[in-house]
Amino acid sequence: MNLKTLRRRIDNLDKKIIQLLNDRAKVTLDVAKVKHAGNKSIYAPEREKEVLRRVSSLTCGPLKGEALKAIYREIMSSSLALEKPLKIAYMGPEASFSNLAALKKFGSQVGYVACETISDVFLEVERGAADYGVVPIENSIEGAITHTLDMLADSDLKICSQIILDISHNLLSNYPRNKIKKLYSNPQVFGQCRIWLRENLSYAEQIEVSSTTRAAQIAKKEKNSACIASLLAGELYGLRVIARDIEDSPHNITRFFVIGKTDVKRTGADKTSILFSIKDKVGALHEMLLPFKKYKINLTKIESRPSKKRAWDYYFFVDLEGHTDDLKVKKALLELENKCKFLKILGSYPI
Repeated sequence: MNLKTLRRRIDNLDKKIIQLLNDRAKVTLDVAKVKHAGNKSIYAPEREKEVLRRVSSLTCGPLKGEALKAIYREIMSSSLALEKPLKIAYMGPEASFSNLAALKKFGSQVGYVACETISDVFLEVERGAADYGVVPIENSIEGAITHTLDMLADSDLKICSQIILDISHNLLSNYPRNKIKKLYSNPQVFGQCRIWLRENLSYAEQIEVSSTTRAAQIAKKEKNSACIASLLAGELYGLRVIARDIEDSPHNITRFFVIGKTDVKRTGADKTSILFSIKDKVGALHEMLLPFKKYKINLTKIESRPSKKRAWDYYFFVDLEGHTDDLKVKKALLELENKCKFLKILGSYPI
């Protein structure tokens, strides 16, 4: 079979695919009408997970499941845009890791709002200027993002979903490495590249800025300067890649939360985030954790933060396996609430 014939077959298949995509879009518009009539949220993380899982399981080759997930991410992004012109707030500017995480979750067809700080992301969603926000919560090397924890303690917004993003840091500049005198990046990023910088760029002054994208903007304009940022930031601001993947650990992962105003339905494979404060007495924290042991609920994270209301008064942030609609989770949280000073459920969301 010659190339011309094969290409003609591809053209015919494309025609069918486009027709099917438009048929799917028409059904999506009907779904939007039902959601609007029932005053339901347009974005449904539980449905998103179900679609991606099913699509991945249906492949019979040669396309792999991950490839199909990437394709369907954009299909669902287009569907969301049809149902409602969604706006997603993230800590910017463009090409920041928060932006990359938001794109991974929502695709390219929805609207995005770049914010200067994590607080601004919360504010945009709270006042309705954005439908959802994307905020970093923890890094596998540097640990928790304390600003996000503090905002979750004070805000009424719910955690709707999580995003896991593999982080790759790159040295970007338009000057040779030996000419670099100033190096810009986010303080978290400097911490994640500490060993490489000590061994390869110890002579450069490290200057902390609000985001990796801001670092790229400065490095583009300033003589003998460089930044640590994503490859996308390098493309966007016209910076050359001096060194790739300079993070100290190959397993550098950042977890992000999607925050919004609505609760998420149970999927059967969920996680719940809570915070609580304890009474000031010996063994208090141990007592708070007993209900989870009693009902055999696995805790995947526990983090303490000062409450900022009284000296030596702390909140504890906990991630646990299960959904608040699960019977054993309900029982454990009820017992915890009876023991602790204060309990707040931050949200249940698909793993």
